[in-house]
Amino acid sequence: METISGNATEERPRTRRFRVSSIEILCAVLLVAILAQSRLQDLFDVPALRTGSTVFVAVCVQALPFLVLGVLISGAIAAFVPARVLERVLPRRASAAVGVAGLAGVALPGCECASVPVARRLIGQGVAPAAALTFLLAAPAVNPVVLVATAVAFPGRPEMVLARFAGSLVTAMVMGWIWARWGKLSWITERALRRLPDVEPGRRWQVFAETARTDLVEAGGFLVLGALISAALNVLVPAQWFGVLSGQVVLGVLVMAALAVVLALCSEADAFVAASLSAVPLLPKLVFLVVGPAIDVKLFALQAGTFGRSFAARFAPVTFVVAIVCGTAAGLIFLGGGQ
Repeated sequence: METISGNATEERPRTRRFRVSSIEILCAVLLVAILAQSRLQDLFDVPALRTGSTVFVAVCVQALPFLVLGVLISGAIAAFVPARVLERVLPRRASAAVGVAGLAGVALPGCECASVPVARRLIGQGVAPAAALTFLLAAPAVNPVVLVATAVAFPGRPEMVLARFAGSLVTAMVMGWIWARWGKLSWITERALRRLPDVEPGRRWQVFAETARTDLVEAGGFLVLGALISAALNVLVPAQWFGVLSGQVVLGVLVMAALAVVLALCSEADAFVAASLSAVPLLPKLVFLVVGPAIDVKLFALQAGTFGRSFAARFAPVTFVVAIVCGTAAGLIFLGGGQ
């Protein structure tokens, strides 16, 4: 009897606990929206909300194709481009390698979230840290996806594309040279210097899918957040507040630089958010586009987690200052202090 009872106990199926995931929540929200469609239309039939929703949808719809293209390319690089490819083409001298690594960012695009682990992989494969950090800053800022997105966001303004390219590339190279001159390996945590294994041939498609999916979820979340903030700024902040920035160039540059750090937008989408702030002059917008891919709150967290807090505490503030200076200089050269 004991044996039968014991077997019965063992064979009794375990009850599975139902867990509410994001899919169930999304379905519930959509169901409520469909059932209460007429009431929601009356509730949100307000001019300010209509304006905000228009800005939000416009930013998301314009930026989403570039975001998807960017994460697909980023996933392909992580899965199919070994770090040794760059190691072979980089000169042995750190100062010369910085220039090549900066230009390599044009050919190997990816969002700033993906550039941090790629830079770590480069260091793990023996690439000089100065070159790897230059690539970290250049890849998300001067790649073709970002430049085309900038051209679409600012139609008829090719000088904005040139100014962004120049300001971002010089920022990356200056930071690389600064690290080559004054940087210390002791600031980088030991785990980031450890050699990383290459992706196994049989797992490349899996790595591609996982990398693309992760980057899309993370970057897409920041895109939605940025679009919401952009819509809120257009609705809640009076236009004359941004109009004040047109007469205060220094203030406008500092405000937009700080805004780039706080918003933490993906580089494939930030141009559309900047373009939506119609009252802001071109020069502060350019600084916003140069600073954002170089340093923001999410990048600081990623750098601290990957390379250590000692590194991030030194690298991030210097990058912020260099990006402001280079972005302003590029604006004065290509935009003439454009309004």
